[in-house]
Parts: sequence; C-alpha cells; structure tokens
Amino acid sequence: MKSLSYLNKYLVKYKWYLILGTLFTAISNLFGIFPAQLVRYALDLVRETLDVYYLYDKSPLQSSLYEVFTFSILLFGIMTLVLALLKGFFLFLVRQTLIVMSRHVEYDLKNEIYNHYQTLPLSFYRQHNTGDLMARISEDVSKVRMYVGPSIMYGLNLIVLFILVITYMVSINARLSLYVLLPLPVLSIAIYIVNNIIIQRSEEIQRSLSRLSTYVQEAFSGIRVLKAFVQETNSAAKFEIESDEYRSKSLSLTRVDSLFFPIVAILVGLSNVLVIFVGGQEILAGRLTPGNITEFILYVNMLTWPVMALGWTTSQTQRAAASQERINEFLNIKTDIVSQKDIQRTINGEIEFKHVRFVYPDSGIVAIKDFSMHVRAGETVAILGTTGSGKSTLANLLTRMYDVTSGEILVDGIPIKDYNLTSLREQMGYVPQDVFLFSETISNNVRFGKPELPQERVEQAIRDADLYQNVREFPEQFDTRVGERGVTLSGGQKQRLSIARAIARDPKILILDDCLSAVDTNTENIILNNLQRIMADRTSVVISHRVSSAKLADFIIMLDEGTIIEQGTHDDLISRNGAYRELYEKQLQTEEA
Repeated sequence: MKSLSYLNKYLVKYKWYLILGTLFTAISNLFGIFPAQLVRYALDLVRETLDVYYLYDKSPLQSSLYEVFTFSILLFGIMTLVLALLKGFFLFLVRQTLIVMSRHVEYDLKNEIYNHYQTLPLSFYRQHNTGDLMARISEDVSKVRMYVGPSIMYGLNLIVLFILVITYMVSINARLSLYVLLPLPVLSIAIYIVNNIIIQRSEEIQRSLSRLSTYVQEAFSGIRVLKAFVQETNSAAKFEIESDEYRSKSLSLTRVDSLFFPIVAILVGLSNVLVIFVGGQEILAGRLTPGNITEFILYVNMLTWPVMALGWTTSQTQRAAASQERINEFLNIKTDIVSQKDIQRTINGEIEFKHVRFVYPDSGIVAIKDFSMHVRAGETVAILGTTGSGKSTLANLLTRMYDVTSGEILVDGIPIKDYNLTSLREQMGYVPQDVFLFSETISNNVRFGKPELPQERVEQAIRDADLYQNVREFPEQFDTRVGERGVTLSGGQKQRLSIARAIARDPKILILDDCLSAVDTNTENIILNNLQRIMADRTSVVISHRVSSAKLADFIIMLDEGTIIEQGTHDDLISRNGAYRELYEKQLQTEEA
C-alpha cells in the first residue's frame, strides 16, 4: 500500500464523498438485512397460524383468523418491497458518491500527470517512448481508479455487511453460523486465484492485440512501399501469425473464465447444504425454527458477492499498486530546467555563448566543444555544417530545452538560467528541423504560439512563408485540416507552414533550424527575400547545411563536430579558401547543374 498512499491527498480532498459513501453503504446493508428477518417472521407466522387455524376447524373464528393471517402476510410483502426499494435507492447513492469520487480522482490524477509531463526536459523524452508515456496516463490511471472506486466500495460493503450479518447470525445460533461460513474463505481464495490468472492472461491478450494493431497500422501507413516491393503475400502471412497468437491467448482466457461461476455455484451450494443439514439438527433440538433456516440461507446469498468481491478487490488493489508505482516513478522525476531568478522582461535579442560545452545526458555524446559566439540585437548569424556537426544542439540550448554542461549563454547580458522560462520562450520563434504540425486547420496551426492572433496576421505570415497561393488553391483554404502530423501537405508545404507559425508570433529572436531543406532553390530564394524584411528588426539564427541560406547573415560560423572551424562574413570566408569556400563552390556547381 506504500505506493497507493500517494492517493491519500485525493481521498482527503474528496473526504465528504468517502464519508457519505460509507454512511450510505451501512444504511443500504441495513435495509438488505431487514427483509431476511421479515421472511423469518412470515414463515414462523404461517407455521403457528396453521396450527391455530386447524384447531378452530368449522368454528366462526376460523374465517376471522384467516383474514388476519392474509392481511399479515400482505403487510410482510409490502414491507419487504418497501425495504428492497429503499436498499436500491441507497445503493444508487453509494455509487453516486464513491464511484463519482473515483472519477474525480481519475480526472485530477490525469491532469497532474499531464501537467508534470510538460515540465520535464527534452532529455526525459529521449529516454522514454511515447507508448510508455501514454500507457501511464491512460491504462495505469484506469487501474488506479478501480482501486479508488469499485475496490473501496466493495471493501466497505464487505466490512459493513460482515459486521452486521455475522453479528446477527452468531446472536441467533453460533454453531450454525460457523458451519455456514466455512466455505466462504475457500470461495474468496478460489476467486482470487482464478481472477489473478484471468488478469494475467487478459494482459497477455492486450499485449498481443497491441502488437497486432501496431502491425496493421504500419502496413496501412506504408501501403505504398508495401505494394511497390510486392510484399502483400508476406504481409498477410505475418498478419495471420499475429492473429493466430491473439486467438490462442483469447481461447486460453475463455477456458479459465469458464471456471469462475461453477466455483461460485459449488461453494455457495455447499453453504446452503450445510445450513439445511446443521439447521435441521438445531430445529430437532428445539433451538431454531424453520424461519431461521430460510433467514440463514438468505444471509449466505447476501454474503456470497462480498466474499467473491474480496478476492477480486485484492487482485485489483495489487494491480493498482503496481500501476501507481509506475506513475510515481515519473512523478518523482523533477526537471532541472528551472529559473534561478525568475526574471520577466522584454528582451532586445542580444545573444552571447561563452565557451559552451554540451554533453547529451542520456547518451554521453559530446555535441558542442568550447563554442563562443556573440550576436548583437537585430543581427543575423548563420551557422553552417554537415549532418551531426551540432547545429541543432545549439538551437536546443538557446531555447533552453537543455542546459549547457559547462560555459554560459547570455541574452541581453543576463544568464539565460535567470530568465523565467515561459517569458523567454514566448519571445522566441523556432522552426525545428523535424517539422511537426497538429491535426488542425492551417489557420490554427499558424495561431498555435499565439491563439488570439487575428486572421489578417495569419494570412500575412502565410504570404511571407510563400504558402499563400497553395492555401488559396485548397478547397477549404485556410480552414483546411492538415491531418496527422501534416500528412495532407507536401514536405515543402509543411516547412513553410512551420515558418509561418514561427514568424506570426513576431518574436524578438527567430531561430530557423534547417527549415528550407525540403523546398527547391526558387522557393528558397522567395522565402529568403521575404524573411530579409522580417529579420530586419529582430535577432535571427539561421541554421543550415546549405550555403544559400547564409546570404542574409551578417556573420557566418562553420561548425564541424561541435567545434568552430571558420567564422566571419561571406566575403572574408570566400577569400580564405577554406571549408566554407569549398562547400560554397560545391553547392554552386550542383545548383548550376
């Protein structure tokens, strides 16, 4: 229960649901016990009245006695019906308190996990896959809810019912009570064992279904490649193998599941047999009446489900504990990307890197080595280099997705660690190398960084990114939904929409991370000419492997394996006959060809 103790704060928060739920459970069980006593009184009344009835055979009193008897039986029937209705009403209130409480806890816990996920640094997401993150916020939270809701509800019901019923049974006849209760612990243990096997096999089925779904999703997503390589037959054969495994596991679950109700029926039947056998002996001894036997049989049936639920509840609690432990594992991870002084101010855009070194914490790869750079506010710097040279790492450091291993980054002369993180990032526009668009309209994707942006600003940003004509040709124009990750757009269109999203924020610092790699030379020139006007009054960092992207820059840095190998203006670097000139001439020849 140690891991589940994390949920105590929610139980305290919703304590009135818990208190009222407990009260309603006790009341509903009281109304469940009274009918059994009424049945006993009714049966004993029948037996006693019949003796008296035949005693006054052919007497005028016999008809009067019959009327009193039938009225009494009718009264018992009406009282039993009223008590059943009252029990049902309070059972409804039990679910409206305890189950509703569990839904509130589920809602709060999901929000807490989601909000916590958003505070974690980029290094956390490099170490954990998306499927695992999703499982903890959905499946694990659902299992925890089963503990907070049904498990607590059935547990309270079992405790209250046992106290009420067993106390009353023992007060009537302790010997019969002992024999009646003997099979019930066996029932609980048997249900616990069977339920654990069912849970284990159900989880195996879920894993098998997950693999099957993943395979089908990949097959349909990559249908173009699959058809091009004529792999339809092989794909169908692999699907059949996965499908056979799923069928086999489902059948194994069905075989175990079929044991559930026979076990219950046998053990409950055994309790009823013991009630009749031992109870008959007690009747012969004059210690009980036939009405007591019927009452005890009703009590046995009342205790059957709570005892079954004990095994089920234990299994659910174990699963919830395992799930909560997985959730706690992530909740206990704290971000190290925190503000030291929480400075919130409008920045001008001056950037300075001082002897920065960075090592990726998850892989140990040294990405940046002794990197220094100074960009005045309003200037544009181009950082060029081949794949793996550390260009994108600099963008991540500047947006503070990571903190430097050593050295320092300053914005307007203030260490980046002193700024309020939200305030700093709100004044930056970032176009990542790996473009990500949301399953939204084109307009809403542009508005992503600034939801209140007016439509005319949206359209202007799309014009500046040279996407306006494309959008006008779409049937729904700006209301066109781009699909999952922008699947309905071409690579170049996705990059241009990503640029529009960044510049629409009117940022103080604009970071373009190889964002023109998927467009042709002509489109690149149009976009760069538009960006020249946009970059005029803001600091810009252009990261690219293409020299053409650097023509707007006031200053150029050549990077190789995290180290600066050349830096200067375009003319300076051309005159040096070094790496920049070599790259420039190669790309110039390629463009001419």
